[in-house]
Amino acid sequence: MPELPEVEVVRLGLDTHVTGRTLAAVEVHHPRAIRRHVLGSGDFIGRLAGRKVVAVRRRGKYLWLELSEDLALIAHLGMSGQLLVQPVGTPDEKHLRVRFSFADDGPELRFVDQRTFGGFLVDDLVTVDGTPIPSAVAHIARDPMDPAFSISAAVAALRKKRTELKRALLDQTLVSGIGNIYADEALWRARLHWSRPTDKLSAGKATEVLAAATDVMREALGQGGTSFDALYVNVNGQSGYFDRSLAVYGQEGLPCPRCGTAIRREPFMNRSSYFCPRCQRRARA
Repeated sequence: MPELPEVEVVRLGLDTHVTGRTLAAVEVHHPRAIRRHVLGSGDFIGRLAGRKVVAVRRRGKYLWLELSEDLALIAHLGMSGQLLVQPVGTPDEKHLRVRFSFADDGPELRFVDQRTFGGFLVDDLVTVDGTPIPSAVAHIARDPMDPAFSISAAVAALRKKRTELKRALLDQTLVSGIGNIYADEALWRARLHWSRPTDKLSAGKATEVLAAATDVMREALGQGGTSFDALYVNVNGQSGYFDRSLAVYGQEGLPCPRCGTAIRREPFMNRSSYFCPRCQRRARA
């Protein structure tokens, strides 16, 4: 699933190509692409036509187009969703699900999704802590790249939880944007095992792991995100290449870049955790 850097790459591209433009028409090619919009395709299309794209926003891994009249078009990329900007008349992609056309007859926005796990929802904007945000995203915490993010508040929330450290890092109501890849990379940088109890974590160590997560996500953003296959692309169809810089994630059996010990993989929440057994020792009971 795309994490903060991959979603931010898409947001930056969309902001360049669609902000300030007015939606003229919407074509829904597959009903699953708007299954989250429970009022159906007629309402979905009707609420979008004629709306101006005011801005393209993101909080953590959540992306939306802020529209005129306090509406938001929330985009869920899922496992294989792509938002592509294409010149009008370009042949349709095999897995085209939704097409957005604009009043200026310029490039259109297409949602392509091979696995159909992604999709859209039209939602009302509400104001939370002085920030307009879709009501469906109002419970999501600020992410480390948000100018209003408070690391001290995030550290306090993290240490208040009675859970394993990686579970807390993945909890989007505590800190948003961190997923499986960047959690493993941040834990390796902070030399912490994923199972460390959060209520026994010092404020200094909690600050260190959140700072590591921020650093690794900034580095990934600078390289276009992490792409393991052709499904993770920006609006121009280009893949990121941060996967070449990963220290532990997906590196089972390879030497730790810091100490040379073989990286280990352990099952975690129907996924995997990758870590160095020497640098990231399991906490004593």
